[in-house]
Amino acid sequence: MRLKSIAIPAAETREKLRKRSGLSSAAGIVVMCILASVGTSLARATGAQDDAAANRPAMHAFTDETGRRVNVPAQVNRIVSLAPNLTEIVFALKQENHLAGDTDYCDYPPEAARKPHVGGPVNPNLEEIVKLRPDLILATSINRRETVAALDRLGLPVYITDPHSVDEMIASIERLGGVLGADKNAAALAGELRSRLADLGRRLAGAQPARAFFVVWTDPLISIGRGTFLEDALRHAGARSVVETSTEWPRVNLEEMLRLQPEFLVFVGEHTGQAREEIDALRSRPGWRDLDALRQGKVAIINEAIIRPVPRIVDAIEQLARSLHPQLFAARAGSGGISGPIAQEACSCIR
Repeated sequence: MRLKSIAIPAAETREKLRKRSGLSSAAGIVVMCILASVGTSLARATGAQDDAAANRPAMHAFTDETGRRVNVPAQVNRIVSLAPNLTEIVFALKQENHLAGDTDYCDYPPEAARKPHVGGPVNPNLEEIVKLRPDLILATSINRRETVAALDRLGLPVYITDPHSVDEMIASIERLGGVLGADKNAAALAGELRSRLADLGRRLAGAQPARAFFVVWTDPLISIGRGTFLEDALRHAGARSVVETSTEWPRVNLEEMLRLQPEFLVFVGEHTGQAREEIDALRSRPGWRDLDALRQGKVAIINEAIIRPVPRIVDAIEQLARSLHPQLFAARAGSGGISGPIAQEACSCIR
């Protein structure tokens, strides 16, 4: 609340007040001195508030992807990321110099691992976050609401992203660009990703979607459900999950997978050599060895980018499409074709 300054009476007015109140000349002088002192103090306080307001950074109001209103400094200089995908997007937008800290699991690009860490996404260390003096904290759906509420109480702005599809991930990048003051970089990146997906869509137009089983975990056997981010990635790659459930991470009985007999098995593997060894071991296990896809070598090993809502997911989608529909890409093999920055690292198909 802004204080209002008090006007000090003129000399003749002060004299009238003194006479009207019956005060002696000396007492009147004392009263006038007190009034003058109060007026000066209030004026100084008002001036100090004006200076503080002038020095306060300009704020912009945004609505995050969960509908929360967030006031963000017009110039964001210090960012703390609470999720690996958000850290990766900050780097992709070329804002890494403003990244003051991230989580223990932020490992891409490699420079992200060298930033100060604030713990894991689920239970970050609030004290460490405060020490980093962030202008803005980036969070996503893997972060707990309790964490966001605690940061709100500390007066720290938190912007939450919540994409549920590949297209929403790209739109989220554009919105983050606006929040971080990186609109041009975000627009260029989003345009490139949309162009590549459109090119891929034209290539796959008319192709029968491959019936795929996405293996999230082998023991217990876990796959993906309908309407999930990963199922949307499969769709862009020209595939359809054989698992019919709305559960995000359904456990699947091995007998059920044998009944479904998917055309392709899709695995996530950071190191292709190690993933191949694990898949070879599955060939001798009961149930697995009876899968046609495994016997025929129709197994795609996808880079872990496929499970993160980040720009690199388009690289993995392109390479998965090559593995599932090689006949559609043979004509352009070696002629440039569709290829992302991580090229053949993204997907390897065992045949």
